Amino acid sequence: MNIDELEKKELRQYLDFLFWHYRVVDSFWYIFLEEEYGTDVANHFNEKVWRRVAGIAAKDIIKRFGIAEKGLAGFVKALDYFPWKIIVDYEISWQDDAVIISVPHCVTQESRLKRNLPEYHCKDMHYGEFEGFAKLIDPSIKVECVHAPLDPHPPERFCQWKFTV
Repeated sequence: MNIDELEKKELRQYLDFLFWHYRVVDSFWYIFLEEEYGTDVANHFNEKVWRRVAGIAAKDIIKRFGIAEKGLAGFVKALDYFPWKIIVDYEISWQDDAVIISVPHCVTQESRLKRNLPEYHCKDMHYGEFEGFAKLIDPSIKVECVHAPLDPHPPERFCQWKFTV
């Protein structure tokens, strides 16, 4: 296969394949770490990894795609290139002087619930991820978790995040 010769539809199929495997690697990395060392250790390293990975992604996105804007506009523009925005399908909205990210469907949480497992405590990991990403776009961006598992949440979404300057 020569990726440069793929038609648009084939390229999209290949991107979907890559995103799927990106998520699978992340899932098994966490599962095996949790099995071997326990939930607290797995959560600790998951937060460290995602804070770092998100910062690296933001830095690369700024460079590769010429994101010059700062503030929330630059954050939203850069976020459009972030693989996890595409994988998770964040709902992004503006509310006054804030950006709200909502996650109505979370494959990780939905998979756990289907297997009669409790929701995964993902708040610290996502806080690190979002803060690591946002601070590279503009250090003045503040991240606030409205709710994320294990917090109580409405049935129509798993988590919601607020970003302000």
